[in-house]
Amino acid sequence: MATERTRRTAVLVLRIAAAALTATTGAIHLHLWAEGYRDLATVGPLFLLNGVLGCLLALALLVTPYHWLGLVATATALFTAGTLGALFLSLTTGLFGFEESADADLVRPTAVVETAGVLVLTTLAVSALSHRHHRLPGRHHPRPGVRPGPRP
Repeated sequence: MATERTRRTAVLVLRIAAAALTATTGAIHLHLWAEGYRDLATVGPLFLLNGVLGCLLALALLVTPYHWLGLVATATALFTAGTLGALFLSLTTGLFGFEESADADLVRPTAVVETAGVLVLTTLAVSALSHRHHRLPGRHHPRPGVRPGPRP
């Protein structure tokens, strides 16, 4: 059975990895927007929005109190999965009239980073949500339905 310290370390590692992958996704979209995607109707503004939101979500993953981490990680996992889905749509059927090539710059690295991001974020979300009511050292957590007695 993992100790509390081991669990906290694992969550911290997941939090940092998730934030790094999310920031990387955001940075890739901002880079591509600056390199010419900004001139594409609909897709251009979406790349800018994706880049900004990715960076903000990465920051949120780092500064969110643990109590809310599961919810932020879940939202970020869904955001990243949507971004990955949009990439695959643009590679297959097209997205808003834009068709991407698998040979285009950063397509493969983006797919890898976003896939890893979804996996790490989902793991973080599940871990944080499953331990959301975990006892913290130094804090009194009465069992449900049990009222604390008078203090001496």
